[in-house]
Amino acid sequence: MLPREIDAAADAQTDGRDETRDERADRNWNEVLQELRVLQTGTQILTGFLLALAFQPSFGDLAGAQRIGYLVLVLLSALSAVVALAPVSVHRILFARRAKSTIVRFGHGCMLAALGLVSALLVGVVAFVFDVVVGGAASWIAGVALGIVIVALWLVVPVITRLRSERTP
Repeated sequence: MLPREIDAAADAQTDGRDETRDERADRNWNEVLQELRVLQTGTQILTGFLLALAFQPSFGDLAGAQRIGYLVLVLLSALSAVVALAPVSVHRILFARRAKSTIVRFGHGCMLAALGLVSALLVGVVAFVFDVVVGGAASWIAGVALGIVIVALWLVVPVITRLRSERTP
């Protein structure tokens, strides 16, 4: 299905709401913004934590691989913020152009990408902290364990819930 066909199919769905296509787009855009606020707060806290680390006296004690890992985490943090904020920029540029459905689709894609980046960032930060504090195998165990929890809660549970809701009349 092409994006326009998906929009038409979504507009044809009866979800019990009495709203026009524009009203639905406005509601969906507000939902994207709420999700952005939640995601952005967590990303800002992680970014602040990462940036503060470089100015700690013990930062000089990090091994070469730990420094590279740290820089990868800083880049992931910045990239996740850029991707999560991209829908706001698109909205601003397309403001008053009657393109809200397009903005919502773009925002949806960006939020999915940002969630992927943030999940990698979270796993990386936890693994990095475990590596610095206790070293080696513990960092891998913590990172893999958190990755499993993220996949379960952010992917498996929502997909199962969606499939169950689609079977319910």
